[in-house]
Amino acid sequence: MTRGGAVEVSSLDRFTRAAEATSADVITAYSSSFGLATRLLGTRHRRHVRNVYAMVRVADEIVDGVAAEAGLDAEGQRAALSSYVDETHRALRDGYSTNLVLHAFARTARASGIGEDLTRPFFESMAADIAADSGSDALVAYDAGAHERYVYGSAEVVGLMCLRIFLRAESRTEQELAALEHGARQLGAAFQNVNFLRDLADDTARLHRGYLAGERRLTDADRDRWVATVRAQLADARAVMPLLPRDCRSAVRSAHDLFAALADRVATTPTVELYRRRVRVPDALKIWLAVRATLRTRLERAS
Repeated sequence: MTRGGAVEVSSLDRFTRAAEATSADVITAYSSSFGLATRLLGTRHRRHVRNVYAMVRVADEIVDGVAAEAGLDAEGQRAALSSYVDETHRALRDGYSTNLVLHAFARTARASGIGEDLTRPFFESMAADIAADSGSDALVAYDAGAHERYVYGSAEVVGLMCLRIFLRAESRTEQELAALEHGARQLGAAFQNVNFLRDLADDTARLHRGYLAGERRLTDADRDRWVATVRAQLADARAVMPLLPRDCRSAVRSAHDLFAALADRVATTPTVELYRRRVRVPDALKIWLAVRATLRTRLERAS
């Protein structure tokens, strides 16, 4: 629709743009690394991936301390998360929400085929992070089965959400799609497991969670096994990158390389030190990895 030669923006479009700007602000506030990676995405993907990140981040903050700092006990945190889950799924059905982050996510989800098959496992993992007693210092221990379920819901499904965004206008064979889904899950799992390793101090001391070793403390040998697992997961993800659309490869490759560098730093950090401080990748190296990922992708295009 035009008026006076200019395109007239509908009220819904204006609201959606405001919602997407809010989602972009969430990334800016919480993750410089993810923000850098999204800037490498093609324009048709960028806002959609930001919308997914914002929805996920808000849920994560509910269970990771924000609600508790606001004075909510465990029951109040569960109620806050439950309300957020209900509004997310209402937005998916209606294509609209008064919550700007969830409105933006719903518009992306409906355009990309993201449904409750992915959001429900995610929210189940978030709910698992709320302790039975928010005032207790007892460690919440995850055994192997609980760890696998948690990683699937908290990270692998997010990889699958992003994949649905990347492929929403693409066609792939069943074999290619299966390979890409495996790669997306493995990349998400690698990201989460690296984060568990570098966040040992905060997860243990503040959040009282034992994601990797249950109730006991991680040893250097345990660290080495987890790093080997992460590297295998990253290798699986790297193997299927050529199947991705070209306008998302630089971003995915940059994120992959960043977490590979982080895994390398974790591998050379004594476990006792991991329980004291958070390992990070310097900003200069992050920028170099992003540049290198972009150059590699351009060479693929030229070949």
